[in-house]
Amino acid sequence: MACRKDGKGRVLRRGENYRKADGRYSYVYRDAMGVKRTIYAKSLTVLREKEETLVRDQMDGLNVYVAGKADVNFLFDRYISTKTELRSTTKSNYFYVWNHFIRDTLGKRRIKDVRYSDVLFFYNDLVTNQGLQINTLESINTVLRPTFQLAVRDDIIRKNPVDGAYCEIKKRNGGSRKTRRALTVEQQRELMDYVANNPCFYHWYPFFLFLLATGCRIGEAIGIRWDDIDLERRVININHSLTYYQRSDDSFRCEFRVSLPKTEAGVRLIPMMPQLYEVLKDEYDRQTKEGFCETNIDGMTNFVFTNRFGNPHNPAAVNRAIKRIVDTHNAEEEVEAKKKRRDPIIIPRFSCHIFRHTFASRFCENETNIKVIQEVMGHADVSTTMNIYAEANPEVTRASIEKLAKNMDIL
Repeated sequence: MACRKDGKGRVLRRGENYRKADGRYSYVYRDAMGVKRTIYAKSLTVLREKEETLVRDQMDGLNVYVAGKADVNFLFDRYISTKTELRSTTKSNYFYVWNHFIRDTLGKRRIKDVRYSDVLFFYNDLVTNQGLQINTLESINTVLRPTFQLAVRDDIIRKNPVDGAYCEIKKRNGGSRKTRRALTVEQQRELMDYVANNPCFYHWYPFFLFLLATGCRIGEAIGIRWDDIDLERRVININHSLTYYQRSDDSFRCEFRVSLPKTEAGVRLIPMMPQLYEVLKDEYDRQTKEGFCETNIDGMTNFVFTNRFGNPHNPAAVNRAIKRIVDTHNAEEEVEAKKKRRDPIIIPRFSCHIFRHTFASRFCENETNIKVIQEVMGHADVSTTMNIYAEANPEVTRASIEKLAKNMDIL
């Protein structure tokens, strides 16, 4: 059998071809699935280098075709389709993060072309040029890293290029997440007094007091129904939450959905404080006369806290209201303090989740049984309670040391 040769007289191996029309070389092979594939090169030397790489990769079990042709968006779609155990709200959050930060940027890159340095540049741009907080970057990393990890497990690539990138960026930007700070006792009292006595903002008082007196998550608070409140026993049954998220269709509209707690610890009974009992009782009497909420969400209705349209509060709307109230208070307080020649009590801007932090801080300052705090907060792990929510402010620290000094027998 005559040997096949190229234009320079060099013998071609099996599967190699030389095209006289354009002078290019090609190599035909079958991948792991038995599908015929072709690679090309401008010289025989380069072609054979590609062949050697191909053989080495095939021996390692890599699917070079997929790694070479598929983009990162394809990989994410494949990854998310495997996560059948995710709650609908969690899956919606993953899509939100991907569509807003990754799909039109890193998502368009081919899987094989993404390197560790590319991820570093991508993360650094998000933080430095686009002003994203480290907390938001952590959410992006939570989606991007397991997406590439699937490619590693599928033998598409050898190493995960995302590994270590988030930690590196976090180290460069202070080394830790932005810490949420609870309101001080003075700030807390000032805020609630202001809302209670301001005719423009008083309608927020029952809801703010509920958040502050229960430590509920915002989704649990907006989802609370009169069916969950026992005014006779003075207890609140936390057994679900409302989540406001983008629909899974292409409408880009958002809607409320009922979701169950992530863990069994999330289902709990919270005793009412006397102040909260009085406010809820007055609110129930008012709604008895004016009518209860009729909005139906996944079969649930009779929600306690609603907006002027009779629908449960949107968390974003709550945060906007807090910002408006705080800014208005601070502006008025500066004028009033100047008149009375005293220091103003300035309330820092905060999100609705800070009510939960504040509740936990006051609770930790007054309760020594950690298990009680954990149960009321609805945490599956007590370390979450102590490491994230419990704070030691200077006043409490000083008071604790003074109390300790009285009880210690030191000459």
